[in-house]
Amino acid sequence: MRDRSVTYSSDVVFSALADPTRHAVDLLRVARLPAGQIAEVFPISGPAISRHLRYLRRAHLVNETRVSRQRVYELSVAPLKSVDAWLNQYRSFWEISLTSLKTVVENEKAKRKSTTRKEKP
Repeated sequence: MRDRSVTYSSDVVFSALADPTRHAVDLLRVARLPAGQIAEVFPISGPAISRHLRYLRRAHLVNETRVSRQRVYELSVAPLKSVDAWLNQYRSFWEISLTSLKTVVENEKAKRKSTTRKEKP
């Protein structure tokens, strides 16, 4: 068996997930599935699904094992962790931005309430 230490490129992972058909990885969050069961969910041919699964496998998003004549796929979490680490940079940005927006909106609301109260006799 070859060395499995791989550096996951978020570019490759994003590229692999760009096509909606490759969101088949969502099906694999719950259980390992044979290619035939994955193909049943999508309105495209079996060979087309095989090409998408091959692309996901090359991006290391899924692992393939053979059980008898079937190819069974399971989700590989490691590349998704690299994407999560990349996204984490943006989470803090958005948390700060949304907190600032909340403050502005609350201040505007408070100003309107105080202005409305002053206008009433």
